[in-house]
Amino acid sequence: MSSHPHIVLPWAVRRSRLPVLALRCVDCPSNRATVGDGRFRVNANGKLLDVWLLVNCLSCDRTGKLTVHDRVPVRSLPADLLAGYSANSPSLVVDTLLDPLIARRNRFALDWDGCWALHAPPIPDDPWPLQITVTFDDAVPVRPERLIARGLGISRDEIAHRVKIDIPLNRRTTLDFSFVLV
Repeated sequence: MSSHPHIVLPWAVRRSRLPVLALRCVDCPSNRATVGDGRFRVNANGKLLDVWLLVNCLSCDRTGKLTVHDRVPVRSLPADLLAGYSANSPSLVVDTLLDPLIARRNRFALDWDGCWALHAPPIPDDPWPLQITVTFDDAVPVRPERLIARGLGISRDEIAHRVKIDIPLNRRTTLDFSFVLV
């Protein structure tokens, strides 16, 4: 960024709740599901294990299963991981839901609308230009244009004229970035 700002403000993006899954229900026409209370199901068949994360359709409440492990040898899973599945560990539910390999294997996408909050100090009145650094406390995919509009309370048209940024404004990112407001 070429200009030398007078002040640097930190903004942080944080997950406010778990995202909804874009996942087709087998019982109704809905394409939305949630992990609800966050429960795993572990099934042993001899020395092999199946582990699923249970999800509920938002329309008909039908319970479905997302495959986490399929017919894996019991000894291949660390004891603490197996204990976490059995205890329905909330952090393990989050890690499983946000794992892109689990999403790809189970053919679902995450809908992040309304699942994040921007934590930002007030914008000072006079020091221009102003540099703002955006950090992601959680890997929440957000379009910089939408984030900046929300944080500054300005229109997209104003953003195009007043914001200097080195990344695409309309492409979702989960990576930290900064911009200058002129």
